[in-house]
Amino acid sequence: MSVTFTRFAETIHCKEDKRVVSVTVKLLLEDCTGTVYFTDIQAQEGDRLTGYTINTETMLQKYREGGVIVPARFYNGVVRSGETVILFNLGSTSAGLDCHIYPIQNMEAGSIQLSQGAGAHRVKLKEAASPDDTFSLLASTRQCLKNGNPTDKEGFFQYTASGDSKHVVKLEDRKSARLLFEFQEMQEGSERP
Repeated sequence: MSVTFTRFAETIHCKEDKRVVSVTVKLLLEDCTGTVYFTDIQAQEGDRLTGYTINTETMLQKYREGGVIVPARFYNGVVRSGETVILFNLGSTSAGLDCHIYPIQNMEAGSIQLSQGAGAHRVKLKEAASPDDTFSLLASTRQCLKNGNPTDKEGFFQYTASGDSKHVVKLEDRKSARLLFEFQEMQEGSERP
């Protein structure tokens, strides 16, 4: 027996200055026959699906070239005030992104932000920064760290989209930070049994 899953997406519009406290989803079917399985729900900022979560149709595996797993990719640079950074992901799907930020000057709490493309999937680091700090936002382990210790963030862990993945980095005006981005490219694997 083969079960086919279909992904549906809907954008929920809410007042930007208000915090969402809860979301209620009701499955409503009319004039149908057969069996329906409602399996997963994912809420995220923005009006586009990221695909970062493994779907129910396929499993993911590490990206391979010539049958050999490609090692993790590393990109680094320096950003002053703000910049759009483009990462090249040769995998066929999105992958979690580990971000390491090394401030060069003191920065106010909440002044370090990362987001995708046009500003979706935004995250803000809530603590102040000094030149001897290291901030690590790790999608691979679902951790946000300051100098190796858990710290608060507001928003989402980051991912790199397949192909040219655009990442907006915002810092306090006229302040700089070194960046190190790390990710393992992924591809669709074998069908689930």
